[in-house]
Amino acid sequence: MNRKKLQKLADSLCKTAKHFNKFEVECLIKLFNNLGVEPSERHAVVGLDRNSFRNILHVTFGMTDDMIMDRDCFDVYDLNSDGYISREEMFHMLKNSLLKQPSEEDPDEGIKDLVEITLKKMDYDHDGKLSYADFEKAVRDENLLLEAFGPCLPDMKCGMAFEAQAFQESSDL
Repeated sequence: MNRKKLQKLADSLCKTAKHFNKFEVECLIKLFNNLGVEPSERHAVVGLDRNSFRNILHVTFGMTDDMIMDRDCFDVYDLNSDGYISREEMFHMLKNSLLKQPSEEDPDEGIKDLVEITLKKMDYDHDGKLSYADFEKAVRDENLLLEAFGPCLPDMKCGMAFEAQAFQESSDL
């Protein structure tokens, strides 16, 4: 892609990109073009097919298949895919988050308390379970809640490695 075409595309994308500056958008375009994505026999258009995209996420970010199966974080946590994160699902995901102490108290009580605290913080419609709307509002109010039930995104090391590769200064831009 020639410099003028790259700048025009970057200018166009910068109008809607909220979290990237023009340099970063140009780097991402260049990175995409360097993937060597060509029209295949099955697809007449240039672009990433599902398998190529999956491989990039796996190799670059170390994302497992569970993380990249067409699901956002909410869907990762909705273990039975019913559209809600129930108390039981929360309990299951949080049960390894507390150290079990030898005591007379039931070891599951601490986890049940954690589930109740989570519901108080995130269950806006007070129905005893988290809908996508509840989850989205809670995360918008406090973005640290995005991974409240465990990791569902690439770790910081993978993110930094991607940024170092994608946003390096290049004379090709």
